[in-house]
Amino acid sequence: MIYKTAKDWRTADRKRVLLFGMSGLGKTHLSNMLRASGNWFHYSIDYRIGTRYMGEHIADNFKREAMKNPFLRDLLRSDSIYVASNITFNNLAPLSTYLGKPGDLEKGGLPYAEYLRRQQQHRVAEVASLLDTIPFIERAKDLYDYDNFVCDSGGSICEVVDAEDPGDPVMTALADNLLLVWIKGSAAHTEELIRRFDKSPKPMCYSHDFLDRVWEEYLSQNNLLENDVDPDDFVRWAYSQALEHRQPRYAAMADWGVTVTAEDVAKVTSPAVFDDLIADALEKLCDQN
Repeated sequence: MIYKTAKDWRTADRKRVLLFGMSGLGKTHLSNMLRASGNWFHYSIDYRIGTRYMGEHIADNFKREAMKNPFLRDLLRSDSIYVASNITFNNLAPLSTYLGKPGDLEKGGLPYAEYLRRQQQHRVAEVASLLDTIPFIERAKDLYDYDNFVCDSGGSICEVVDAEDPGDPVMTALADNLLLVWIKGSAAHTEELIRRFDKSPKPMCYSHDFLDRVWEEYLSQNNLLENDVDPDDFVRWAYSQALEHRQPRYAAMADWGVTVTAEDVAKVTSPAVFDDLIADALEKLCDQN
């Protein structure tokens, strides 16, 4: 790790961290707070994916829908209107909407093969965006004179790395340049995340193997064909499976860095408190070793 002790962290001229864990546990909250202090550069993986690598896919999807409307079709074909996504750090709906949900087309679903194709696009984009973190550290310093850097990773980071492989290129690149920080939720957090997702199911990104497994299980258990699937019902069911699936993957990633709890993250109100949180995590790690 680039900071081996609490003293290393507190005395560092440049602090660099990558936050990871399930969506909804505080990664973006912390990143926004640090950025608002004026001393931290906030690099969002999801924003990078949605703008740099998937922006054209997202815009083309908007245009495809607009072309179904005769009025908008004529304007698009004559270059009279411009269609683009307005993705932000706090509004990733354009990316989420593009990923979509598999199932009944009349309920807004996608054919499963198309759903997998978009998932693969996201996987390629996520790997590229994670590797872009390293040049962005120097870019933040050279262009904007930020010494401190926080990488706000997506919840699916554990789907695109193999933390049990000491030679994994993405994990190695990240750990060589940032302190990896797992925001670990409790059983109560898991229940709350499921409750929120049940209330408002949204598209997610998963590994191909996981998706194939849960898709076949869902069809078999419910005796359904592909176009009989209610898209929202499937993603609700898959999400609850994903929480269990991702825990050991996050835990393996945590071996490359430190762990903090979502409860403690919720108490962070300033960069100084964040510094204490990371220092305490490093002290606990030193005591364990």
